[in-house]
Amino acid sequence: MKVIVIMPLAEQRGGGEVSFFDLMQQGRNADVEWLAIFLEDGPMVEQVRNLGIDTRVVESGRLRQVHRLIATIFHIAAIARREGADMILNWMWITHITGGLAAMLAGLPAVWYQLEVPYDQTWLVRLATLIPAQSIMTVSKDGQKAQSQIWPYRPTPLVYPGVALDRFDPAILPTPAAARQKLGLPMHGPLIGIVGRLQRWKGMHVLVEAMPQILQQYPDAHVVIVGGKHDLESDYEDFLKKQITDLGLSDRIIMAGLQRNVPEWVQAMDIFVHASDKEPFGIVIIEAMALGKPVIASNAGGPTEIITDGVNGLLTPYNNKDALAQAILRYLNNPDFSQTLGLAARQRALQFSTQRYAQNLINVIRSKMPTVLEKMPKRITS
Repeated sequence: MKVIVIMPLAEQRGGGEVSFFDLMQQGRNADVEWLAIFLEDGPMVEQVRNLGIDTRVVESGRLRQVHRLIATIFHIAAIARREGADMILNWMWITHITGGLAAMLAGLPAVWYQLEVPYDQTWLVRLATLIPAQSIMTVSKDGQKAQSQIWPYRPTPLVYPGVALDRFDPAILPTPAAARQKLGLPMHGPLIGIVGRLQRWKGMHVLVEAMPQILQQYPDAHVVIVGGKHDLESDYEDFLKKQITDLGLSDRIIMAGLQRNVPEWVQAMDIFVHASDKEPFGIVIIEAMALGKPVIASNAGGPTEIITDGVNGLLTPYNNKDALAQAILRYLNNPDFSQTLGLAARQRALQFSTQRYAQNLINVIRSKMPTVLEKMPKRITS
């Protein structure tokens, strides 16, 4: 089975790009011949090529550049015909507008992986859904429900992303104290951390607002924010810095910027916070859980499918600094409770391996493949 997978981004900026790479890495030995087409050039092109996968770049430009969009559609369709592809897998709804139309032109089935939860059902998501698809895979039950309500109704199988558990294994990482020392982090007092792109919906500002309450009981506590500036909200970083200064927390909150060695940074933390608003899934939550960290996440969206409140983590409402502060203090005030939930978190995380994720996604692709007899007329007339 030969599958063309189309990826709009060529630089790792978040969980969607990580999941794409995990599929390419873990899906190489699953009797699938992949052909990866990136719609822009960037570091991920060479990374995927180094896996031994046929990788190409077809630069598409922006959707509003209609002439380039049309040229891209025809280019991808020509590659699909020439290479004898059996299916086109589109990464994210924006890619299905291009790849779905290319699949129609080549007479091939298409599927796409919906990495967002389309609460607002924008006209672009509606447009993508109008384009034929054998299925629209979703990353959470929340996303599955939202996507299934958009007409025309497509099958919406659920495929949870995975985590590279071998990278988030506490046995192969430095101890938390050694990680702190290596990264130049404070050696004394509780260290509370958050990891993510610097965007308002990720909730870093909520953790900053909660910090004064933490310091009342634990004056030697620190927060570390790991994440880089996002192009769509480039002003959020400056907002956070001003907020930290205004609250007099400059010596208590560390903005570490974008970091590649995320496992070591998370390993250094005593408590991990994920304060997003309606997170579609939350790969970084599982990464922290895999390290046995006590985790706090928002009580909506994907995190509710990962965490059972009070069993393997804690859930709090988004944008509620008081609830977040109380959850952090609950861990700090009760080390036994914190340790118990951390151990349970690690066991839960082991259910989300990248191997299981890749196999589940491939199983969906296989289930949507037309039979040979169904495909023959299309091949003859194309």
